[in-house]
Amino acid sequence: MNLQKFSPWNWFKSEASDAPSSASPVEQPRRGELSPLLGMHQELDRWMDNAMRQFGMPSLEGRFGDMQTLLRPQLDIAEREQEYVITVEVPGVDEKDVKLTLDDQRLIIEGEKRQESTTEEDRYQRVERSYGSFRRMLDLPADAKAEDIKASFANGVLTVTVPRSGEVRSSRREIPIE
Repeated sequence: MNLQKFSPWNWFKSEASDAPSSASPVEQPRRGELSPLLGMHQELDRWMDNAMRQFGMPSLEGRFGDMQTLLRPQLDIAEREQEYVITVEVPGVDEKDVKLTLDDQRLIIEGEKRQESTTEEDRYQRVERSYGSFRRMLDLPADAKAEDIKASFANGVLTVTVPRSGEVRSSRREIPIE
């Protein structure tokens, strides 16, 4: 069930516009003909996407177009009477490798998951963990008090508390059904 449709605020509108376009400039075929090479490329993309979904891996279709989405940390946003609480899972990431910035009304969470140093003796049989940089961008609602945001980090979970002002929140009211 997609709970995002119940939320009146789109926290992710800047994140979608911040993502680089996955479409690469391709010369348009002439006279309405589809280039055989382009058609083969699209079919291979479709086949790979289906194969990845069957093995429980995230689909790359409609995403940022690179493997960065595999590293994108999952988050929860809870709305309370006096505040919003955003929890971000960043397992294996040190606190010093996470950066939180505020750009106007956008909260930007950036970080890097670094690979542990290995010795020349290590011969990996399988590597399933992902390493690299990640970035999440959240648009704060109108009732967020950006100047009072607080963050804490414990056990691989970043918790960001965004206090709410009373002005905008008070405009919400329940309508009785008669």
